[in-house]
Amino acid sequence: MGRVLIIARKEFIQVFRDPRMVMIIFVAPVIQLFMFGYAVTTDVNNITIALMDQDKTVESRRLIDGIFSSGYFQLTTNAQSDAELAGALVHGRADLAIIIPRNFERDLLQARGAEIQILLDGAESNSATVGMGYIGKTLSAYAAGAINVRLAGIAARTGGMVRSLPIVNPETRFQYNPELRSSVYFVPGVLAMILMIVTMLLTSLAITREREAGTIEQLVVTPLKPWQLMLGKMLPFSIIGFVDICIILVVAVGHFKLPMRGSVALLFFAAFGFLFSTLGVGLLISTISKTQQQAIFVVLLFLNPAILLSGLMFPIANMPLPVQYLTYINPLRYFLVIMRGVILKGNGFTVLADQFFALFALGILLFTVAVSRFHKNLE
Repeated sequence: MGRVLIIARKEFIQVFRDPRMVMIIFVAPVIQLFMFGYAVTTDVNNITIALMDQDKTVESRRLIDGIFSSGYFQLTTNAQSDAELAGALVHGRADLAIIIPRNFERDLLQARGAEIQILLDGAESNSATVGMGYIGKTLSAYAAGAINVRLAGIAARTGGMVRSLPIVNPETRFQYNPELRSSVYFVPGVLAMILMIVTMLLTSLAITREREAGTIEQLVVTPLKPWQLMLGKMLPFSIIGFVDICIILVVAVGHFKLPMRGSVALLFFAAFGFLFSTLGVGLLISTISKTQQQAIFVVLLFLNPAILLSGLMFPIANMPLPVQYLTYINPLRYFLVIMRGVILKGNGFTVLADQFFALFALGILLFTVAVSRFHKNLE
């Protein structure tokens, strides 16, 4: 281990020789957390609507007031023609359009089944889908109220006793994220993503930097074994990764109000296995790249599919089956499950044991392949 520590000391000196690296390693991840924490969100507010009321009656006005009183919608176009309504959707001034046809109030009062038309902008599918859900709830409440008003009118005309329509009011409770804040869901994933980027990028430059500086031959002739050299180069970046985790976690809990329901020690244990995987991938990239530019390019090629296939933004269960199989070789997939389970649900090791096993097995495999690859380069 003495040889390993010597290599680790050399890497620390090499990394922090330039004072600007301190800003890049420790400050840049916090800035990224703020950027991604606010930018990566599925919260939908101020959904824009183009409206064309062809009926212009008391009931159509009451329906419109019920829609906009929810606070989720913003009227951007009060269209007077089909062309004006279509233009609002085409030019992106509205996420959806509502058309209230003529005779809406008459059909409603005569129980003929009043209809309205809603057009969704499929190019903004998320806003349109969420907006349709909001409007659906508003229309359900309006329909129930209209039926009760009609029953009351019948009772008044006939002098009979007509009871109001009973309404089922479900009480929904959202566990682990009662306010449905998207930051609570995304920030743990953003933390893992930033950690992956920093450690993998730094490690991928470890061997290529030696090769470009012409010092790789000096390492070859030393009595260092391949695993000792690799471990010595991984150790500094592991320490840097743990420091980054502490800094980012403090910001996430303090600023983004991320709940910490589970064990911090278990979270750091999972981070150790995740760092073993990312550093192993970084070293593997470093051994197959001839220059630092090549290493950076390969890292970027690896990061994009790793993030997309991790479940950070899109549920893995919704992906095609062949793509789901590819996610099993992605260490970020397992770490995300552990992060969200520990932080949001307070899960223990027994619940996440299979995720821990897969994460550490993948890390050992990647490190072994990197050492084997470096050994072949020595030959």
